[in-house]
Amino acid sequence: MSKVTWHEKHAANLKTGDRLADSVAKGMGSWRFIILQSVFVIIWMALNVIGFIAHWDAYPFILLNLIFSTQAAYAAPIIMMSQNRQNQRDRIQAQEDYQTNIEAKKEIEALQIQITNLETTKLDKIIRMLEEMKK
Repeated sequence: MSKVTWHEKHAANLKTGDRLADSVAKGMGSWRFIILQSVFVIIWMALNVIGFIAHWDAYPFILLNLIFSTQAAYAAPIIMMSQNRQNQRDRIQAQEDYQTNIEAKKEIEALQIQITNLETTKLDKIIRMLEEMKK
């Protein structure tokens, strides 16, 4: 019978929106996203600068700027939701660590008392033995 960890408790309480926000934040905070977005921008600009067909977004690329503004408008709050949840998870972990430390301290104190009692008992035995030897 294993005890449920705080990680498992936290994961079990996440809603679909929470999981989605974490996935988006994880994806947008990766080199893969930066590289793919950079490739997208380069292709967009190339097609609009040297494109032989229609230039749907001529320089200064106002539509591309609008796309990035919209992306930023949605990405920022989603990433903040994920960060808030991370802060909450960190607080829970800190509290769990604190509880573990308190329990460990109590166990150490109990062991110290037992060791002190053993030492006292041994010293008492040694004193009795020495007294018997004197007699």
